[in-house]
Amino acid sequence: MKKQFFLFILTATFALSAFGQRFAYIDTEYILDNIPEYQAAEREVEELSIEWQRDIENNFAQVERMYREYQAEAPLLPEDMRRQREEEIIKLEREAKQLQMDKFGREGELFAKRQELIQPIQDRIYEAVEQIANRGNYAVIFDKSGGTSMIFSDVRYDLSDDVLQRLGYRN
Repeated sequence: MKKQFFLFILTATFALSAFGQRFAYIDTEYILDNIPEYQAAEREVEELSIEWQRDIENNFAQVERMYREYQAEAPLLPEDMRRQREEEIIKLEREAKQLQMDKFGREGELFAKRQELIQPIQDRIYEAVEQIANRGNYAVIFDKSGGTSMIFSDVRYDLSDDVLQRLGYRN
């Protein structure tokens, strides 16, 4: 599959260059590493992640403690008390799992926070790339840090510093 994709990219590149089209590439990872707001946003997301993970681990530790206590006391408890304690433990465990999903799930708070902080930066990068592509008459601009494999890339076609400059940053 990768080989077919690479052949497609190679063919497309030759076809574009046969018609005098220009192409270039950027390294989004490099660009993001040079934007202080992105670094701050990443730190904020990481700090939230660590805080929420700590809370979740504490909840699961409490479930574990309650379960160990229940196991030690279970033989001495009447049937209705055992059932009540089991239900409490199960309820607390469900709440801990729900908290975990709310914070780290596919549509959780961490994902939403990352979108809130990082999406505007990515949008600005895209707009800068679009302006550079229009100004330089580039038909295609590849992202070197993305999933596309680049076996060789000439630095003459790297527009990453131009994108940073258009965004108002100096390297």
